[in-house]
Amino acid sequence: MAERMQAVARRMVPTREALVQNRFVRPLAARPELWRYTRRSVPRGVAVGLFVGIFALIPGVQIVGAALMCVPFRANVPLAAGATFLSNPVTTPMILLAALWVGSFLGLDADLTTFQALIDKGAGFGDWAAWLLSSAAPALVLGLFVISFVSAVIGYFSAIVLWRFWTARRRRVRLGRSAADGAPREA
Repeated sequence: MAERMQAVARRMVPTREALVQNRFVRPLAARPELWRYTRRSVPRGVAVGLFVGIFALIPGVQIVGAALMCVPFRANVPLAAGATFLSNPVTTPMILLAALWVGSFLGLDADLTTFQALIDKGAGFGDWAAWLLSSAAPALVLGLFVISFVSAVIGYFSAIVLWRFWTARRRRVRLGRSAADGAPREA
C-alpha cells in the first residue's frame, strides 16, 4: 500500500526539473534546501501546501503560490505542491460550502440559500461572480482563511507524527539487519 502511494505521489508531484521551466518558480530550483526531506521541512511543506491549496482555490495558482511560500518558511517544495491537490474538483464545492458556513458562523453575512440555488440551477460564471461580489465575499474569504489555517496546523502536526513513526521504523529495520548480520548494535 505504501509503495502504491509513493508511486502516485511521484507521478502527481512536479519534479524539480518541471518547476525550473516555470519562470516564476525558477529561482527556487537553485536552492537545494527547499528540495530536501528533513524533519523540519516536511511538516512545513505540508502546512504551506494545505494553506495555499485551500485558501487559493484557483487551479495553477496553487502550486506556484505554494512554491513561492516555501521560500520564507524554508519548507519542502514538492510536498507543498502535492498538498495543494487536497482541493480538487470533487472537494472544492464542499470547501466552499464549509467556508461560507464558517464565515456566517463568525458573524459575516452569507446567503447560503442563494448558494444552494446557484448550484441547483447550474449557474454560469457570471452568476457566481455577481453573487461573490455581493455580501458573500467577506464571509467566504474569512471562512477559507480559518479552514486553511486549521488544516495547515493539523497537517503540520500530523506530518511531525508520521515523520517520527517513519524514522523510528527505518531505525528498527536497520538495527534488525545489523543484529542479524552479527554486527554490533548502534546506540
